[in-house]
Amino acid sequence: MGNQEFDSVWDALEDTPEQAENMKLRSALMQCLSEYIRQQNLTGTEAGRRLGLTQPRVSYLMNGKIQKFSLDALVTIASRAGFHVEMKVAPVGKSAA
Repeated sequence: MGNQEFDSVWDALEDTPEQAENMKLRSALMQCLSEYIRQQNLTGTEAGRRLGLTQPRVSYLMNGKIQKFSLDALVTIASRAGFHVEMKVAPVGKSAA
């Protein structure tokens, strides 16, 4: 069995390209939000208050429990954190400009 190369870990793990794209976006948002919480030096309770989340949801976010968050929910949380979320779309195989 030969080695197969993938552009992203999500391309390797997910069953369809659609699922992989969704996971890439969710992962990027979760990384951004986790970094925001760390940089602000927030406790779980403080982060929850700012982001409109329960403390367990903050814990899921900080521990990378990606299955616990939809893309829509992460966009909402990012907005509450003061981020502007943009999406760029490009044909497969080309970089988004």
